[in-house]
Amino acid sequence: MSTTAPRTRAGKRGAPDDGPRATFRQLLPYLLEHKKVLSWVVLISIVGAAASLAQPVLVSQVIAAVQSGDTLGNLVGVLIVLVVVSGLLSGFQHYLLQRTGTSVVLSARRRLVQRMLRLPISEFDTRRTGDLVSRVGSDTTLLYAVMTQGLIDAVGGSLLFIGALIAMFIIDPVLLGLTALVIAVSIVGVVVLSGRIRAASQQQQEKVGDLAASVERALSAIRTVRAAGATERETSAIDRQAVGAWKMGIRVAKVSSLVVPIAGIAMQVSLLTVLGVGGFRVANGDITVASLVSFILFLFMIIMPLGTAFGAVTSVNQALGALGRIQEIIDLPSEDETDAAIAPAADVPTTDAITFQDVEFRYPEGAVPPGTAATSAVAGISLSSGDSIGDTTERDRTVLRGVSFSVPRGHRIALVGPSGAGKSTILALIERFYDPTGGTVRLGGRDIRSLDRTALRAHIGYVEQDAPVLAGTIRDNLTLGAPDASDNECMSVLRSVNLMSVFDRDERGLDAQVGEDGVMLSGGERQRLAIARTLLSAPPILLLDESTSSLDGLNEQLLREAIDAVAQDRTLIVIAHRLSTVVDSDQIVVLEDGRVVGVGTHSELVASTPLYKELAKHQLLV
Repeated sequence: MSTTAPRTRAGKRGAPDDGPRATFRQLLPYLLEHKKVLSWVVLISIVGAAASLAQPVLVSQVIAAVQSGDTLGNLVGVLIVLVVVSGLLSGFQHYLLQRTGTSVVLSARRRLVQRMLRLPISEFDTRRTGDLVSRVGSDTTLLYAVMTQGLIDAVGGSLLFIGALIAMFIIDPVLLGLTALVIAVSIVGVVVLSGRIRAASQQQQEKVGDLAASVERALSAIRTVRAAGATERETSAIDRQAVGAWKMGIRVAKVSSLVVPIAGIAMQVSLLTVLGVGGFRVANGDITVASLVSFILFLFMIIMPLGTAFGAVTSVNQALGALGRIQEIIDLPSEDETDAAIAPAADVPTTDAITFQDVEFRYPEGAVPPGTAATSAVAGISLSSGDSIGDTTERDRTVLRGVSFSVPRGHRIALVGPSGAGKSTILALIERFYDPTGGTVRLGGRDIRSLDRTALRAHIGYVEQDAPVLAGTIRDNLTLGAPDASDNECMSVLRSVNLMSVFDRDERGLDAQVGEDGVMLSGGERQRLAIARTLLSAPPILLLDESTSSLDGLNEQLLREAIDAVAQDRTLIVIAHRLSTVVDSDQIVVLEDGRVVGVGTHSELVASTPLYKELAKHQLLV
């Protein structure tokens, strides 16, 4: 269930053994999605390798013909044709690889985003937005190098490598043996370095994720940072993260740079060996000059794919380090994947819309409860400050303790109580952002854990206290839950919440931009827009968490009238700290320390519940 403790990301994650590791087998599905194109690439590689391997043979024949005084015939023309064909095939192969590499990145991003947006809310409680964005951006980009700079090039080069080895063996096995000895030593060196490259690359991507998270944190609260005079401190903190990423990049560069001289040294030693020993063997008459020249050309054909293979080791290991971070998210269960393991309670015939029966809820270990400043934007829900349990110890993260109450259909119910009482957590459980750790929440007599989440949420309208406004237009925000709503319906609901003033400021009307996080709207306008979004979809159940907290008296009254109008024949659950907004509710549920301490009307609770009487007294309602 969604309350399962998420995988924590401790501060030790930079350690080489802590991060997620991917295997080549996990990379294969991304490649096999494009097997048709890759088949063409392999075919082109075979033809190109054949054209390249034929060139030294023709060169040898040209030299032999010149030495013997024979006519060259069509040898030169065929050689030129082979060179041109080889070049054209290489260019076409390069295009296919670039295209496939881009497609692999697209596929990885689609998988990652699809999984990320379906993760349980509890996963977002322990993860940072910037780090997740970094996985979609920079981590997936590293997969591009596998196609364009590494794996497939190495596969194509291997054909050339094998063909050249066979030809060299035919020409002179002795020279081949000496060359193979040098190459074998270089390959051992690269294999030893490959593990260090993967570990260093993985840690570099972790540091880049940390940097992205720090930047997102500062930018999302830029006004608060400026107002607090904390610009320099935040800049310094981000700079430290940037330096950390830079240091890990230097480490990757140091390790991977060792591969370059290995390839260069192998080439030079091999060439010098062939020239020295080969010249001696020519002098002794063991081979001809033409054969030696042909052998040297084949040697270059070996060195080229060998260098490509060494580069592929670096590229693939960097990609596997990034793929480990991608797969870490993809392998997480979505919020509905574990529903099969839940045993819902039996259905109970009832006329109530919602019923809480002995409900217990405890936040997972390591999770930062929704509603805290650190996670509200990440989790996608903003629970009221009253449900922030930052002072709750790790030993006791229980928020609800044996909560029981019923909400009759078509009734208006208010949840009141001091901060930390568990009010917003109740709404989160109704929405199934979390599942209870004990007891049962029922919708129409059915355990909500037996209901499809999408169908459940289609029946519920939810407005958070700090309801987010998405970057885009007013229309984008309004139609988020009602994509087929007409312009007239949008205008009508905006009018009902007294939000027509935005049209006076921007002639684009519904297409007016609201800015990042709705920055171009006032706090009250953002709240009214969020409420209008819910009213437009008009679900049978409305959940309002402090929906009028940012409004002045006039707008609050207008909004209450709009809610009253849309709430006819609908079930309404309202959280309020201002009791004046809920005194006329059909029923008021009073919560304290995660327990229900009173249920009744305003007058009944004043007489029966000391806590409610105290709250009413402080707000001059008694």
